[in-house]
Amino acid sequence: MDRRRCILPPVWLLAGLLAAMALDYLLPIVDFHNPPLRIAGIALILFGIVMSATAAGAFRRAGTPVIPFERSTALLVTGWYRFTRNPMYLGMVLSLLGTGLSLGSVGALLPLPVFVVLIESLFIRHEERFLEEIFGQQYRDFRARVRRWF
Repeated sequence: MDRRRCILPPVWLLAGLLAAMALDYLLPIVDFHNPPLRIAGIALILFGIVMSATAAGAFRRAGTPVIPFERSTALLVTGWYRFTRNPMYLGMVLSLLGTGLSLGSVGALLPLPVFVVLIESLFIRHEERFLEEIFGQQYRDFRARVRRWF
């Protein structure tokens, strides 16, 4: 396995969160602290955590591995998976966005697009090929009706 993929998505999220805090402190471009945005940010963080955790729980209940690139045994198409093919990753993105809003600076939002590009290039695109190999037409039908992100 590619060494970059050995670093699991939650570790990339932690790196993004730490980068957001560091950039907020070191590079607080356009400070936009205000209570409604801070509350929205906290709500996004909580929503993202709930989305990721419940999607991971669905994997466990279905008896399929949560860790990327382990052989999937079930294709989930209910719950969050009716709306997005990647609710665990989307939850992480929402948490990172919420963190940037809560911190209140554009600098704190800079890690967000980097995280999305990393997750998409290191995980999602490869996982999609992997799932198509395993589930064939069932996955292609799922991919045709459900968006990658939202």
